[in-house]
Amino acid sequence: MSRHNILAPSILSANFNHLGEDIQTVISAGAEYLHIDVMDGMFVPSISFGMPVLAAVDHCTILFLDVHLMIADPIRYVKQFAESGADLITFHIESNSDPAATIAAIHEVGVKAGIVLKPNTPWEEAIPYLEQVEVVLVMTVEPGFGGQSFLWDMVEKVKALRQYAQEHGLSYQIEVDGGINAETAPRVIEAGAEILVIGSYLFRQADPKAAMNAIREEAAGLSAQGRA
Repeated sequence: MSRHNILAPSILSANFNHLGEDIQTVISAGAEYLHIDVMDGMFVPSISFGMPVLAAVDHCTILFLDVHLMIADPIRYVKQFAESGADLITFHIESNSDPAATIAAIHEVGVKAGIVLKPNTPWEEAIPYLEQVEVVLVMTVEPGFGGQSFLWDMVEKVKALRQYAQEHGLSYQIEVDGGINAETAPRVIEAGAEILVIGSYLFRQADPKAAMNAIREEAAGLSAQGRA
């Protein structure tokens, strides 16, 4: 079965001196989502940005806002991020917040919910929550820093999650984040990923639209092979 692949540029890799221009560039290139990485300096070493930046981004675009909370206690901030414009909130099951309660809190404010797995977290730890979420995000690098190299063994985690969904009739989408480029994108798409977060690779391209189109064409080719 063919799947629609969504490319989600990560604004963490944009130039904040002209963030609005960079957002308009990826919109013109055909982005459907924007990925917003929120880091608190506790759950991960880095600090990024929070509700004010999200609200500013929401003000300048109608794109779907995919908010990835890399924070120690995400349930405390669900309402604020929803009110600031999040359409999807994903959080780490390794955080201090109870996963089931956090998923319920996200749904309560009318936002899609997703869980995130660090590279060293077995995919099976997500099983108790897979019926409750719209998205499972597989980190394909260690969270907290942009520009890292793709961890190839995460492809098997994506495959396992796709197989589990098929075997159990579940409809969650699989998202991947970290080291996605023209080489790695086809492999995760083939494994079953549907949402691809693209950061450093995209924003350093002279022609982001061409880069995104190349990935889309590769995805279309894989889809055609699957139907053949």
